[in-house]
Amino acid sequence: MREIVLDTETTGLNPLTGDRLVEIGCVEILNRIPTGQVYHVYLNPERDMPVEAFNVHGLSAEFLSDKPLFTQVVDDFLAFIGNDPLIIHNAAFDIGFINAELGKAGRAAITFDRVVDTLSLARRRHPGASNRLDDLMARYGIDGSRRTKHGALLDSELLAEVYAELCGGKQTTLSLAVAEVAGSLGDRQSSAPLQRPRPLAPRVHPEETAAHEAFVATLGDAAIWKEYTAES
Repeated sequence: MREIVLDTETTGLNPLTGDRLVEIGCVEILNRIPTGQVYHVYLNPERDMPVEAFNVHGLSAEFLSDKPLFTQVVDDFLAFIGNDPLIIHNAAFDIGFINAELGKAGRAAITFDRVVDTLSLARRRHPGASNRLDDLMARYGIDGSRRTKHGALLDSELLAEVYAELCGGKQTTLSLAVAEVAGSLGDRQSSAPLQRPRPLAPRVHPEETAAHEAFVATLGDAAIWKEYTAES
């Protein structure tokens, strides 16, 4: 099954008060395994960058000033995500910003029935624990050393690993191990059969052999297997 792991960076916390998207990162996964296909874009928010947001992702207004507007990339973005499920951590935040931009571009909003919120999954699996992305990475032993600041594509790549663990990553490993064992058995079955060190004793008595030969003699030369015996 194709799914899209998605993350965004923004100028702030609320699109209804003028905050905008500045980065979108998407990672395609098939059966919860990344395919290597990604979508990544920086966006010009057409406004200043509050210092609080800059400290989170490090994207300055100057850096973003020559990047495309959302309206210029919306077709490519929608084509990449298609109609497939979207895997997002704290999905209400990202979907709120994406839908605000889609509304400005005159496009239909993304409905929540296609969204899988990994924060909700983590809360059900680890009730009472902190379930920030950093916490989940530490819990599952996922290397987050590259994550010195938030970045939409990097966070999507890391979230894809977390999502696999939330869905039973250990079971996936076990399934692969079972497949390897089955393959090994298949190779063994296809090898040459073992030879007995000593042949089995004959199971036909001499009297039975003599009776068979006497019966064949009554058939005359028309017996078809006599032809095969002669040819061999």
